[in-house]
Amino acid sequence: MFFKQFYDNHLSQASYLIGCQRTGEAMIIDPIRDLTNYMEVAENEGFTITQAAETHIHADFASGIRDVAEKLDAKIYVSGESNDELSYKNMPKQTHFVKNYDVIYIGNIKLEVLHTPGHTPESISFLLTDEGGGSSVPMGLFSGDFIFVGDIGRPDLLEKSVQMKGSTEIGAKQMYQSIKNAKDLPDYIQIWPGHGAGSPCGKTLGAVPMSTLGYEKINNWAFNVTDEATFIETLTSNQPVPPHHFAKMKKINQFGTNSYQPYNVYPSLDNERLAFDIRSKEAFHGGHTKGTINIPYNKNFINQIGWYLDFDEDIDLIGDKSTVEQAKHTLQLIGFENVSGYRLPKSEVQTQSIYSAEMTGEEEYVLDVRNHEEWDNGHLEQAVNIPHGKLLNEEIPFDKNDKIYVHCQSGVRSSIATGILEYKGFTNVVNVREGYQDLPSSLK
Repeated sequence: MFFKQFYDNHLSQASYLIGCQRTGEAMIIDPIRDLTNYMEVAENEGFTITQAAETHIHADFASGIRDVAEKLDAKIYVSGESNDELSYKNMPKQTHFVKNYDVIYIGNIKLEVLHTPGHTPESISFLLTDEGGGSSVPMGLFSGDFIFVGDIGRPDLLEKSVQMKGSTEIGAKQMYQSIKNAKDLPDYIQIWPGHGAGSPCGKTLGAVPMSTLGYEKINNWAFNVTDEATFIETLTSNQPVPPHHFAKMKKINQFGTNSYQPYNVYPSLDNERLAFDIRSKEAFHGGHTKGTINIPYNKNFINQIGWYLDFDEDIDLIGDKSTVEQAKHTLQLIGFENVSGYRLPKSEVQTQSIYSAEMTGEEEYVLDVRNHEEWDNGHLEQAVNIPHGKLLNEEIPFDKNDKIYVHCQSGVRSSIATGILEYKGFTNVVNVREGYQDLPSSLK
């Protein structure tokens, strides 16, 4: 049997290629839109990709499951464990809707479908047995967003992203039962998760790419909380706020979108278009085009820019051509195709900034751009709280010429916020570099 994990650092997402070496057939598990890497590996290893499968309707990236069917003429397998409202729509003719205990074969490799609801109602996992290798016992579980290394999938995305009231409680109860069922599986099976550290699909995902069920039974909190009420409370509390683009991902992945096609980005001829400067925050603050928003192209790029994208509006990117092309490609992985142009950096304005230790408490206008939970755990008395992801679309309760001190927890989100305020016409914005964590204790 052939096995390879593909990991995208910008999505914190894992997908897999498995192949039967006797028959030359291969399958992709949870593909992204750009199939290039899977196809190159399959060709180099002598496989033909004949099938693909998906664990659930994803909320954090645009699925490539339809692309596999349309471009490779492969069979695809998706969950049939959902009601009509939440089920897959507009699927290709090669689609097979599978349910609990259904069996799929890739040559001599056996995948048993397990319905594992909780993260989503339709969530399924795939239990792999390498029968071609002479095994009669399972090797591992493609767990999707069910079991992660050190955590489990959050149940609140349907409620928070698509406003499906009451779905968090239902999902948490389903997850409790799914974990109970998983305890009956052998300790020796490997866990091949759909995400790693940095993903907003859980709270405390580990950075190790895979685990074993026995290890998770000992170390993963979800396997060690036996009281259902405590389990639900632990699972649903303190989950990170999902970025704005998650709602769009759910729609794209349920109903489909255009197939992936690379495209070129040319120099921008429209300086009025919303523009994101993808350089480091240090480079941005040293000099930038007035009214542009700084979202550095690093591993947090998607989770930050996702707050501000309108999928019906074009944007420009600012940076060197090579980095712009990489960022454009990354945006395509969440289905965003509207990078209309790029601009080279200009040093029109510099960002005013001070160190946290320089705050005196006498500052009249303070904008705290942390989330509500952070705010509730302590804040400056005179501050106004607007989470950074809402700044672009919400009214800012200051005059355009007020001297506004902007802070977050550590300085990352406030750096983004200063650009947004500048874009909205505020002329005297000061970034508090290290954020709330380094403010003088006398001010907290």
